[in-house]
Amino acid sequence: MSEGQNLSTSDKLLIAAIDLFAEKGYKSVTTQEIAAAAGLSEKTLFRQFGSKQNLLEQAFDRFHYAGEMVRLFNERIVWDLQRDLLLISRTYHEIMNRNRKMIMICIKEADNLPGLEEYTRNSPEQLMQALTEYFTTMTEQGKLVPGNARVQAVQFMVMNYGAFLNHLDDDANFTSVSLEEFITASVQTFTRALTP
Repeated sequence: MSEGQNLSTSDKLLIAAIDLFAEKGYKSVTTQEIAAAAGLSEKTLFRQFGSKQNLLEQAFDRFHYAGEMVRLFNERIVWDLQRDLLLISRTYHEIMNRNRKMIMICIKEADNLPGLEEYTRNSPEQLMQALTEYFTTMTEQGKLVPGNARVQAVQFMVMNYGAFLNHLDDDANFTSVSLEEFITASVQTFTRALTP
């Protein structure tokens, strides 16, 4: 997350919380530390968010990818399989990499925070729904071989999420293949497999 002079009080607190949670873990960070890192008082934090858990949940709402991906499907899809899947993959990775600290928090803290895992499923479920509808429409238009659209959506998501995880800690397991090479080749393979 980038810091700037014109951030709102809420954004300052959200960014400070994300940075500290990613560095130290949710349970190790106090509300006083978050407020101090944001240059604000603890009272301001409680007035804005009410609790540390609510602050974390609102950080997920603010910085996760569902809204951007839904807009992509509503505004930028051109109904050409290869072009659309390249756009979806590149946008997904851009957003996921921008929000990598949030993803790391989710992975590390899912077992420690009741309800967090369910709460963080919203964005993937929304993307799954959008992809399923996309594949269904493409099949109805005769641009895709008939198949189970939900399974196709799962395959596409898992393929991209796996690539993201491979690069999550900046120590990619498969360093001989760049992310862009992976996206281009995997979309080409997916397109060839599904084009009638």
